[in-house]
Amino acid sequence: MVAIRERIKLKSKREIEKMREAGRLTANALRMAARAAKPGATLLEIDKIAELYIRKNGGTPGFKGYHGFPGTLCMSVNDRVVHGIPTSYVLQEGDILAIDCGAKLDGWHGDTCLTVGVGQISEEAKRLILTTKEAMELAFGYCKVGYRLGDMSSAVQKYAEERGYSIVREYIGHGLGRELHEDPQVVFAEQRPGTGFRMDVGMTITIEPILNAGTHRCLVEPDGWTVRTADGQLSAQFEHTVAITSGEADILSLPDPELELA
Repeated sequence: MVAIRERIKLKSKREIEKMREAGRLTANALRMAARAAKPGATLLEIDKIAELYIRKNGGTPGFKGYHGFPGTLCMSVNDRVVHGIPTSYVLQEGDILAIDCGAKLDGWHGDTCLTVGVGQISEEAKRLILTTKEAMELAFGYCKVGYRLGDMSSAVQKYAEERGYSIVREYIGHGLGRELHEDPQVVFAEQRPGTGFRMDVGMTITIEPILNAGTHRCLVEPDGWTVRTADGQLSAQFEHTVAITSGEADILSLPDPELELA
């Protein structure tokens, strides 16, 4: 068996810059979609906005057709956790929507996700969304040489659970590059400090904790893609692609400033 370290594809500075461009395109498309997530909009309409933006700017949707997935975006509403298929569902005031976007540009993948509220949402939903974003940002501090996966994931799990949330186990982060999914697997729960792979210069990984308001357990719906919480409670996700450097984490999936959400 080949050791995990030998399977990880480290990237050069030039390759990281190519990934930054793919990440920027992906992040811009994600913000365009998020801005359209208003009461009365359908998931299919929002999905089309992202696809047109990606193609107009020289990229191709990274998720569409991947193992048969039909959409440009994964769109998970309320108690849906991940891999929600864009449908004719009409967004309602008070919904929350996790939007995951992937795009490929010049042979390199971008991958990023955020969760937004639709119109006015409950304080409970706001707190879940904020805590999930904070959990992702906490993880960035461990994305540098000298730390191991277990250092990061144990800190993220502790942060979430101290605030009353659970971390999804089955759906995790991953390496990213010329392939949408590369080694290593990046888990955010049930890891001990000092264990797991070492952060190394040139790694490019996705940081994408998923927090549930109730149990971490999930169920797959009959469509074979959409995952929901087992207890019907809310779920939220945030994701950035990060390069490990000799200094601080280098986030590769930032949008153009004018497209950043308020």
